[in-house]
Amino acid sequence: MKKLLVVVDMQADFVTGALGTPEAREIVPRVQELVRGAAEVVYTADTHGEDYLLTQEGRRLPVPHCRKGTAGWEILPEVYRTGATVFEKPAFGSPALAEYVKEGGYGEITLCGVCTDICVVSNALLIKAALPEAEVRVVSSACAGTSPARHEAALLTMESCQVTVLRPAKRES
Repeated sequence: MKKLLVVVDMQADFVTGALGTPEAREIVPRVQELVRGAAEVVYTADTHGEDYLLTQEGRRLPVPHCRKGTAGWEILPEVYRTGATVFEKPAFGSPALAEYVKEGGYGEITLCGVCTDICVVSNALLIKAALPEAEVRVVSSACAGTSPARHEAALLTMESCQVTVLRPAKRES
């Protein structure tokens, strides 16, 4: 079975920049581990232009971020595999990624990255819609949301849509 790791929006602005969070910084080592262990990796990159504040997203979230060509737009070098395919996207989900996955005949697709409640869930559901019989998985410990509560809500939504959420094993006290 062909397997693919999708690293969602692990860009400087979402980790250490304009929209960075402590939770996003915490997942970097786990994402690195997943990338090291994956046979094939692709990335998504939130991509905006100078007109961002004039877009619907910009009016609703007036924080300029991930402007193409800026340092904040770059995928973190510590999680990037040189030469890997990057799907630039102006919005939350990437239809091109879903088509790539479908055409590639992948049987297992694992996602990680940020933000769980926006771009991770959007891409997971697009992929699940494109390949309903594929095993679509999300590694909860390698994702971060806009808040811990929204992270958990997105995980529950994905589980409701038959996306497998891989959660850390609970430790016994």
